[in-house]
This record gives sequence, structure tokens and C-alpha cells, in this order.
Amino acid sequence: MTKQLTRLPLHLLALLLAVTGCERLDLIPENTFTDASYWTSTDKALTFLSTAYSQLYSSNHFFYNEALSDNAYNGRGDNAGAASIASGTYDASLGRIQSEWDSRYAGIKTTNLFLENVDRVPDMDEGLRERIKAEARFLRAWQHFVLMTWFGDVPLLDSDPTIEEAQTLTRTPRSEVLAFVVSELRAAADVLPTKSEYGEGDRGRATRGAALALLARVHLYEGNWSEVVGYTERIMDGEAGNYALFPSYSGLFLPQNEYSVEDIFSLQYVPEFRTWGEFFDMAPLSAGARLNALAPTQELVDSYLTLNGRRIDDPAANYDENDPYENRDPRLTATIVYDGYEWTDRDGTHTIYIEPGSDPDNPLDEYAPGSSASPTGYYTRKYFDPTYQSGLSSGLNLMLIRYADVLLMYAEAKLELGEFDEAVWNRTIRPLRERAGFTDASALNYDGSLDQIQLRDLIRNERRVELAMEGRRIFDIRRWRIAEDVLNGWAHGARFGPSSTDDGYIRADLRTFDPSRHYLWPIPRDERLINPNLSQNPGW
Repeated sequence: MTKQLTRLPLHLLALLLAVTGCERLDLIPENTFTDASYWTSTDKALTFLSTAYSQLYSSNHFFYNEALSDNAYNGRGDNAGAASIASGTYDASLGRIQSEWDSRYAGIKTTNLFLENVDRVPDMDEGLRERIKAEARFLRAWQHFVLMTWFGDVPLLDSDPTIEEAQTLTRTPRSEVLAFVVSELRAAADVLPTKSEYGEGDRGRATRGAALALLARVHLYEGNWSEVVGYTERIMDGEAGNYALFPSYSGLFLPQNEYSVEDIFSLQYVPEFRTWGEFFDMAPLSAGARLNALAPTQELVDSYLTLNGRRIDDPAANYDENDPYENRDPRLTATIVYDGYEWTDRDGTHTIYIEPGSDPDNPLDEYAPGSSASPTGYYTRKYFDPTYQSGLSSGLNLMLIRYADVLLMYAEAKLELGEFDEAVWNRTIRPLRERAGFTDASALNYDGSLDQIQLRDLIRNERRVELAMEGRRIFDIRRWRIAEDVLNGWAHGARFGPSSTDDGYIRADLRTFDPSRHYLWPIPRDERLINPNLSQNPGW
């Protein structure tokens, strides 16, 4: 599924509207796509499957999920419900809750219709038929996995329900949804090709590597450590294709390096035809943004180590609070824009002045409470596309699973099994840090004196900085059950505030997380009004 082939012709747009326009479970239509007259060609079937891919995820959730965590702050508007959820003020009527439910079940509907009808297509190559059925099963499992991660028990739909059935559905126990997801992904992995077995025209489709990596992620969230090791080792040992770390961390997120050796599964975009535009509200204003709605936090900035591998609060770190961005993990500069940052794009290089009163010419990016500038004193660099179009829009693919995540899952699982040693370190954390740009031996060499608690903290922090601003942090703090520790209290910004409060670090946002109910989202209000058989989660 190349960039060219993912363009949306008029008949695909009409199909997309017809399918996604019937999102709620009570509005399953008797539509033409169940009619045998539609399923007359391989091209039509592939177009239908392309719709399922387009429903997989959104750029809005990819980026703004970071603001659900302690990594970022949604300071303007309520993008993807991030402000409401972070503040703990939401309920079952929140638009994000409903849209998450709607979009997931729209995707499930598409895959079910596909699987129930694709065998009608005449003269289709049987090998292709089995492969695209495996793709659809992968996509259907993905959607169920996301639903159960947010909501717990959810209706499991392995076929397309009638209107009457949809109005009486009950929530399937989470354990059964989990078993279904695992079974579907295993079946898909047995059929799907490796990425090298796909032709260039099919790049971007689900692969055996994607199915194995998603299986590892599913088991990671469950704490099934042996399963995580098993699936990640199959990828690391080359069974699923040739995956490795891309040599440059900053280069990994540039358009010229799409479909790199690190990319396992991505959300597909096409310049001019299918784009995303979140950087219009994320980049520095002097780089062409209109305002800032997603700002990295000081807590994220503080998580980046110094070049000798130490936390900034370690006396041996050589950290200077008055010069805080020097001597730091190079991934900081590749991810976050800070005061004095040298910003480069197609128009050249200019300095980003964020400290109040520091810009000698035009203080667009300077921190000022209530302005359009960043409310934390930080902007985002990772995934900025230097070849941007109008409004900083981009056709750059967004990686949903990459090889670095596989290494981090493997490292975490080996630690929790009590099997983490120097060999595991040299296969996981060391290459990640080498790729990042660390050279100091104390940052690269395994420290055998660390106990399991210290190693757990190290691996979790490595995961945080490696995957920062990629939408993964919220899921990690939920599965680690530390959300009530990191999401209660103030989210901070740079040291541009009054010195009498929090040592001058900006108080950007007061967070609230109630562990008695916030670990699961409520079932959407409107769904329960339509179908009272849907029970509600505790506390809602």
C-alpha cells in the first residue's frame, strides 16, 4: 500500500462515508456492501479493505494522547478530550469517550463486512484472498484491543450484527475479548507475509512482524512476561523480517526515511491527498504555527539523562540548572524545543527565544501567561516535517509500532522475569543509547550493582524518553498502575515563573487522577441510553 495507492479516489471516499457514517451499534445499516452485486472484483475488495486501514487510528489521538499523560499539556481547547481527561473533570458524556467508541466500532464493522463477503469475489487469487483476510483479522484485533484497554469489558463483535442484535448487545468480559484478540493475531501471524515479501505497491500493509509485535504489546499490557519475550525474540531473531534500529534517531522521523528498517507498522499518509496538521498547533510560532495547544512538560524534560547516564538529581550528573539543556541525552534536542534552540527547516536556521524578554526582534515564542505561545515554555520537534505544506500539514507516516519498542518490551519482560543481565542490556538498552548519541562508558556499559528496583526505574525511563511524544506514555503509566502518582498535582513548565512558587518552574496545569475509577473510561452515555443492556464501569 504505497503512498500513491493510498490516495482516496471518489468511490473510496463514498465508501468511507457510507461505512463510518453508521458508527453507533444501534445504527448498523442494511447497506449495499452486503449485497453480492458489490463483491464482483478484486479491486473493489481491496478498496473496501483500504477503508479499514483508514479507520485504524488518527493523528489527533496519536499526538494528543501525550497530553493525557505527564509528558505534555493541552493548554488550549480540549483536543481529543485531553484537557478534560487530564484534569479529571470528564464524565460519560465527553466527546472523546464517544468518538473513541464510535471510531473503533466503525473499524470493526468494516472488517466484519469484509470478512463476511470477500469469499464472494470471483476469480480472486486464493493466496491473495487468504492474505487480505489475515490483514482484516489483524485490524479487527487491533480495534478490540484498543477498546478493552480504555473501557475494560466491551461488546465483542466477530460478525456484523443486525439492528435488533446491536440494540441488545451486552459487554463481553475483558478476559474473553483478550482471548479473541490473541487468537486473531496468532492466526494472522501464521498467514501474513514478512515485509520483504510484500512488493513496493503494498508497503504499509500489516505484516507478520506487525502481528507479532502487537501480540507482544498485548501481553506486555497484561504482564505476561514469558509471552512478551517469546514474541519479541521472534522479531529480534529475524523470523518476521529484517528489523533493526535506524542509525539516526532524529532522522528516523523525517519523510525521506519512511519505511525504514525500524518501521514495523505505521499510519499511512500521502502528501497533498491524505495529510495531518497537528504541528500547526505544536511547533514554535516563529516556525509558522498559529498557536500552541500541545506543550511538553518540565517533567518530561527532566526525565532525559545527562551524557554520563545519570539522572539530573544525581550529584554525579554534572547537571547545571542554570544551563539545563547542555550535557543532556541527545534525544531531548531531537524531540523538544527549548529556549535557545536552533530551529532548522526549509527556510534555514533561526534561534527560538522562549525566556521572557530574550528575543531581540519579535517575541512570538516567548512565554507569557494567556498568550498563544507555549504555556510550558516548550514546543515539539519530533515528527516535524521540513517539507511541510500549507498550515504545516504533512503527508509523513506516523509509526504505531517500531523496532525500538520491541527492544524495550523485551528488556522490561526479561527484568520482570528476573533474567535481565549484561547480555540483555547489550541487546537492548546499549544499542538504543548508542543510536541516540551517547558515548560515555558510564552511560553505555551495564552496571551490575543495580538492583531490580533501580533497573526497573532505568528501563521505564528509557522507554519514556525513547518514545516521547508518540502517544505511548499514557498506556504505560496505566499498566504500571502509577497514574495516581504522576497524574495528581501540578504539571510544570520551564523556569520562567515566579521564584516563590515551585522554585520558579511554571505551574501549567493541575491534574487529577482518581484510581478508584479513572483506570477505566466510562461507557459512553449515549450508548447506554440507546442500549440499557450496556453496564457501566465502577465509579461512573
